[in-house]
Amino acid sequence: MRVHLIAIGGSAMHNMALALHEKGFQVTGSDDEINEPSKTRLKNAGILPPVIGWFPEKITSDIDAVILGMHAREDNPELIRAKELNLKVYSYPEYIYEATKDKTRVVIGGSHGKTTITAMILHVLNFHKKDTDFMVGAQLEGFNTMVKLTKEAPIAIIEGDEYLASPIDRRPKFHLYKPNIAILSGIAWDHINVFPTFEIYVNQFEKFIDLIEPNGSLIYCNEDSELQKVATNSGKSNNISKMSYSIPKHRIEKGTTILEDNGKDISLQIFGNHNLMNLNGARLVCNKLGLNDTQFYEAIQSFKGAAKRLELVSKTDAFAFYKDFAHSPSKLKATTQATKQQFANRKILACMELHTFSSLNETFLAEYDGAMNDADEAIVYFNPHTIAHKKLKPITEEQVLKYFNRKDLKIFTESSALVNYLKSKSLKNHVLLMMSSGNFDGIDFKQLSTELNLN
Repeated sequence: MRVHLIAIGGSAMHNMALALHEKGFQVTGSDDEINEPSKTRLKNAGILPPVIGWFPEKITSDIDAVILGMHAREDNPELIRAKELNLKVYSYPEYIYEATKDKTRVVIGGSHGKTTITAMILHVLNFHKKDTDFMVGAQLEGFNTMVKLTKEAPIAIIEGDEYLASPIDRRPKFHLYKPNIAILSGIAWDHINVFPTFEIYVNQFEKFIDLIEPNGSLIYCNEDSELQKVATNSGKSNNISKMSYSIPKHRIEKGTTILEDNGKDISLQIFGNHNLMNLNGARLVCNKLGLNDTQFYEAIQSFKGAAKRLELVSKTDAFAFYKDFAHSPSKLKATTQATKQQFANRKILACMELHTFSSLNETFLAEYDGAMNDADEAIVYFNPHTIAHKKLKPITEEQVLKYFNRKDLKIFTESSALVNYLKSKSLKNHVLLMMSSGNFDGIDFKQLSTELNLN
């Protein structure tokens, strides 16, 4: 089987390439930019393109499948050549479905928590040595790649986001997976550049539920009123069963969250109501896959979280530093709230970066009203050059202050100034939260952690 990947250097695409190479396929690819860690990982596997760029002459009639990444454009010369040769061109999610169509597919959707729920399910299955294919949006501890596709595994765990499938397929990715078991964590408007109104965004989740395989299952969070409404009113044509979940009974002792289940205490390494809801949803999925609650809890105690999802950077007796992927209003609120509850006796210094298309759009900024109110001190960072690069209308510090609706909000537009401010403060008895889908323009969190004043 010969497969060619157009835009092989992306986070998801290079993992797909590695998975297919591991499967024994002949894998080639192209890209106009390949950065680390993709570059080294592809090189080590022997499938790094020898030259950067697009080369239509690479596209020949003996290629069995072409996989098109989002980074490529509609006028990509390799894509044009593939169409001329009538080759089968798949979007990334189309190929995931093609490779898993004969398996039991579990698809994890929702505006937040997808990666964490997926990681929890995979952690539990791996703990109990249950063979599974998967696709997840972050590198997980204990897994070599973010994608695994085999002949043998009877199930596939798929993180299903609502962003577009490819430059030539404008459907949301999660519409293409047709799950047997689906879980939805919540609905909070995002991707304003694709879904310009809340109603259009919500409609994508209605369609997703209607695409669950006949007699399949929907598991959903009943703490989200919008999701509860959508779950109740959708899925009538495919005769699916529905189960809801919420926050499990728990307590916090000396900075550790403890689940209370039928008189048994289960100590966790994660915390926060949003993570506990994620855990409860993952438990119901694992039940559907044949694991009972005792088996689930036995495994989940060792789960440390997915990368950049309340990931611990450094910790002392009187200080903790976490990095988190939170960037949308609902995620910011959930993360700061969780940290405040977990560390009730410490000051929470929360810093977030406006980095996504939505967050840098003035129309969407109003959604951030009160999103960081649970933090004792709140900082917002944005880079005007990023806004210019995305070809967006500039935003001002005054607008950010207005829309976040917090008078003591501090705003920085240079990462060096932000770092200097953090280093100037005494952070003893503090928790520092750095939240972004980016990296604050290159701030090295490990290095920063060694330079902070903890006295």
